[in-house]
Amino acid sequence: MELVVMSLASMLAGFVDSIVGGGGLILVPALFAVFPTTHPATLLGTNKGASVWGTAMATVQYSRRVQLPWAALLPAALAAFMASLAGAWLVTVVSPEFLRKLLPLILVGVLAYTLLKKDLGRTHAPRFSGRRELLMACVVGTSIGFYDGFFGPGTGSFFVFLLVRWMGYDFLHASGGAKLLNTASNLAAIVLFSLKGYIWWHFVLAMGIANLLGSLAGTHLALKHGTGFVRAVFITVVSALIVKTSYDAFLR
Repeated sequence: MELVVMSLASMLAGFVDSIVGGGGLILVPALFAVFPTTHPATLLGTNKGASVWGTAMATVQYSRRVQLPWAALLPAALAAFMASLAGAWLVTVVSPEFLRKLLPLILVGVLAYTLLKKDLGRTHAPRFSGRRELLMACVVGTSIGFYDGFFGPGTGSFFVFLLVRWMGYDFLHASGGAKLLNTASNLAAIVLFSLKGYIWWHFVLAMGIANLLGSLAGTHLALKHGTGFVRAVFITVVSALIVKTSYDAFLR
């Protein structure tokens, strides 16, 4: 029964995550609810092991329909991988607890800015090109990749927001790029959790397939309905993240 419940949760997480990120908002609480006595590292590792399938598939799907700047994004993905490893190592030395109360405030800022700038992300007009685009993409990959390894909640949405706000992408291109960067940062976490034996591989297989199916459905809708749809889902997911992270920080 646990496998069925977690597979359904993973499918829904893959659906949401493939559009704007935020799948962890669904899958991580589900894992903690179903397995309340299990070590948190095992649940977080299992989450990463399942969710990487969907993000990887979403990257492939977006790349077939949206022209992504691979020359900038591939080095940025490598930067995200390395930075995520560094963040994951640091969390073994320093507690990320101070971020718990700061995160809801950052998300409120992201939501307010997106709502006030009604044209934000509607037009694809990259601000940089050539080496400068590569450098800026690597800054995005490094900063959010490090955050993903060190703390994690909202990583996919932060990738999307920075690619829109800083790089000048529309929400559709930003979502495609975010999937690649998020796949890289997830792989780094999987490497670390695997080495420490914190992944339930017997759960990951079924959950990964379910996550992939959800991702295919979400990507199809995003590509079909375009930037306006992705923007609306982004606002919804960030709003949900604000509620969840505020509860975790101030009420739990």
